[in-house]
Amino acid sequence: MRRRDMKLHVVEGGAKDEIEPIQFNNLGALHANLDEPSLIEVAIRRGEGLLSPGGALVVDTGSHTGRSPKDKYIVRERETEDSIWWANNNAISRGAFDTLLADMLWHATEKQLFVQDLHAGADEDNGIKVKVYTELAWHSLFIRNLLIRPSADELAGFYPDLTIIDMPSFKADPAKYGLRSETVIACDFTRGVVLIGGTSYAGEMKKSVFSYLNYILPARGVMPMHCSANVGPSSVSALFFGLSGTGKTTLSASPDRSLIGDDEHGWGPNGIFNFEGGCYAKTINLDKQAEPQIFAASQRFGAVLENVSINPITRKLDFTDGRKTENTRAAYPLHFIENASPTSAAGHPGTVVMLTADAFGVMPPIARLTPEQAIYHFLSGFTAKLAGTERGVTEPQPTFSTCFGAPFMPRHPVEYARLLKELIDKHQVSCWLVNTGWTGGAYGTGRRMPIKWTRTLLNAALDGSLDRAKFRTDRHFGFQVPTSVEGVPSHVLDPFKSWADKAAYENQARRLVGMFTENFKQFEVAADETTMSAALGS
Repeated sequence: MRRRDMKLHVVEGGAKDEIEPIQFNNLGALHANLDEPSLIEVAIRRGEGLLSPGGALVVDTGSHTGRSPKDKYIVRERETEDSIWWANNNAISRGAFDTLLADMLWHATEKQLFVQDLHAGADEDNGIKVKVYTELAWHSLFIRNLLIRPSADELAGFYPDLTIIDMPSFKADPAKYGLRSETVIACDFTRGVVLIGGTSYAGEMKKSVFSYLNYILPARGVMPMHCSANVGPSSVSALFFGLSGTGKTTLSASPDRSLIGDDEHGWGPNGIFNFEGGCYAKTINLDKQAEPQIFAASQRFGAVLENVSINPITRKLDFTDGRKTENTRAAYPLHFIENASPTSAAGHPGTVVMLTADAFGVMPPIARLTPEQAIYHFLSGFTAKLAGTERGVTEPQPTFSTCFGAPFMPRHPVEYARLLKELIDKHQVSCWLVNTGWTGGAYGTGRRMPIKWTRTLLNAALDGSLDRAKFRTDRHFGFQVPTSVEGVPSHVLDPFKSWADKAAYENQARRLVGMFTENFKQFEVAADETTMSAALGS
């Protein structure tokens, strides 16, 4: 069979360059916008997964059980040269990307592909149209769950702002394209194309959409955020920033508040809005009593369970089995959550919460932040890895992921921080730091903060009653900590009092402060004076 070259025709002079829709040649079949039953039938017939008793599709992502951030690249050219944070993002040349695209299209010859036409962004003024081609049927179901499904009328004349091609069977030649490995996530932000190969981890698609929005929205004055969001009875919304494992999904899924979304949002002139139409929840040790909404949603027909242990005979699920990976996940549409917001949007937030899982046992369970302190912790993006989660990790290790999502931030973090600070000041938002990590000692000595205490403190912050408490100034971090809150033991509010070995606490606190200080040196030149003056206890 003769290879046909694929050409891109660039139309210049508009708000942004556009390309003609990508054309595949000689496909075996292209299945467009199949619904859940159809995709599940195909996936099972092709041996891509098993059906659980509740109807969820259980799949295995192969050797890639998480994202591959070191294999992600952005096209470096005139349009992106001065706008990308190249210290944090790998570059691929225009020529290498175009060759990669042509080769991936050729690789698709005679294959059956699935395509979904979807929206990202519940704000009509700032949303985008996304066309996603996948090699696997379950990948098509995954992205259909995670993004926003257009109406039939909206599908007519659908023209994408962003096109994603996801083919796990394509193994990139590192020497040919200038890559690190056979795995590749290549992003052409100028022309709105993302190529994914060599990995079956479906989260790469989701995060590619997020990265693209993180690139285009700040120029419009819209803040893209790696956060969950919900809204209370008084219609005042709240944002929850946090890295994986800090409770972002769990804490935003509250029965007395409507869920806007669990992971990615924008904050613009109209308020906040979800980028997605679904949730991607961690399921390791998922408990029906502790997280009833997520547990129920994960069992329903149409949900996708990644790397969750299933008995092939009885089909019994085991959410406690982390032998393959601790990063087991459930992907389901937002309407699986009973009290999800029907609009996926709300007005400007009244509260911003920054979550950390401090395995050092130093942070209090909650602290009030000034706007400047909030930006300091936003730029820091601190949480901690646990001993035993990675080979060679024998004690808690600090993780600083700026903006609570460094791998998805194409622009310099100070650009996002300035925009967030403007919005916090303009809308007089209250800011809190919440530690869902360890109390009474570090990991191995203390214990994990009980979720009932975290929810008690969080509810008091959200309804405003916590502002009336008495506060002390933390001598290590400089933020305000309540001294007494009904329903939470007073000694827990002061980590020093909760440690049996007071000298060990002081040593651990000074050590953590030193880690914060060392990490923040990278922002000292770009950060403004008010943020620097808010640093820790200074």
